[in-house]
Amino acid sequence: MLNKAKLLLGSGKRRLLAVVVLIALVPVAKAGISDIFSIFQTINSTLRRAGGFLNQIQDLRSTVIRLEQSVVWPLSLINQARNFVSTNEAQARSVLSSIQNLAISSATLVSPSQLESVVRSAQAANVAQLQGAFLRVYSSVPPASQAPAIERNMMDMDDAAAQGSLKTALISDQVSQQMLNVATGIEEQTASSAPGSAPMLAAQARVAELENQAYLSKILAAQLRQEAIQLAHENALRKKSVDSNRTLRMNLQQMLTAPSGGNQ
Repeated sequence: MLNKAKLLLGSGKRRLLAVVVLIALVPVAKAGISDIFSIFQTINSTLRRAGGFLNQIQDLRSTVIRLEQSVVWPLSLINQARNFVSTNEAQARSVLSSIQNLAISSATLVSPSQLESVVRSAQAANVAQLQGAFLRVYSSVPPASQAPAIERNMMDMDDAAAQGSLKTALISDQVSQQMLNVATGIEEQTASSAPGSAPMLAAQARVAELENQAYLSKILAAQLRQEAIQLAHENALRKKSVDSNRTLRMNLQQMLTAPSGGNQ
């Protein structure tokens, strides 16, 4: 019995100790929950302030968008410009297409037709075929036994100048077609471009214009070479005429000064 009483007394003390500990922890637990609530309240207020800032940023962004659409890049004027570009583009393409598809080949014989086909092909890869087609039409320089040296030189130089001009024209036609393709691409980009992209399109057009100017300079240089060769040819003919006149004068003098056979 005594042992049982001791066991009951020990268990009762432990229960009492547990109750005392729980009672003591209640204020601590209450203090922890209040701190947690305080943290949540602080976080909530911070998020509300951040939300206010975000709303202000969104309002500012909306104001900037309205300013861009109504003042900087008016949407109505942009659509009007796009319609204008599309209309003019369709009209210009119709005219250019009719011009490009116009049949201008005029040669009727076989060899001239082949030469004209090569010259008007607008393909730089056909340059290698030009010389053969040219010689079949205009023939080659005669051998030295059939023509004087000065005439053979002029023939050879004239042929070289003519072939050079034809090759330059052939390459120029291809470049012109490429420039037309670039212009068509810029027109299409202009019709569907976004507001603010005009400087980039203008820069692209400027680069294409500079390339076109460079090719035009090459064509002008070819024309100047052709003119110089033509002047040199005419000058060579004058020199040949002077030489022929001198030879004729010398022959006439010899004929007049020579004793006749009847007076001897």
